[in-house]
Amino acid sequence: MTGRKIVCDQYGGYCAVGGGAFSGKDPTKVDRSATYMARHLACKLLDIYELKWCEVQLGYAIGIAEPVSVVVKNDKNIPLEDYVRENYDLTPLGIIEKLNLLDRDYEVLAEGCHFREALI
Repeated sequence: MTGRKIVCDQYGGYCAVGGGAFSGKDPTKVDRSATYMARHLACKLLDIYELKWCEVQLGYAIGIAEPVSVVVKNDKNIPLEDYVRENYDLTPLGIIEKLNLLDRDYEVLAEGCHFREALI
């Protein structure tokens, strides 16, 4: 079972989805934890920069803790990649700690649209 249905239910057809399964609850799997972080970042950037829409893309490579790619698309075309890299620890451990992923009720988390209401 993959997590594609989960992704469709949460984001509709709007956001691109990587090749990870997005299944299970293991926060050390970056396909899940980085997705949560990208959602958290997008919501924060919407508020901070008064954006109408924002998409955050994080790309990782096996064995490398930092993302190999950070892309932030938004309606104002503000380049926010450096801001994100400088202000957020995007390593798997940094994401786990920031979002408290080891002590989460994932059923409740999913109800809140993955960090939209939970952490803002």
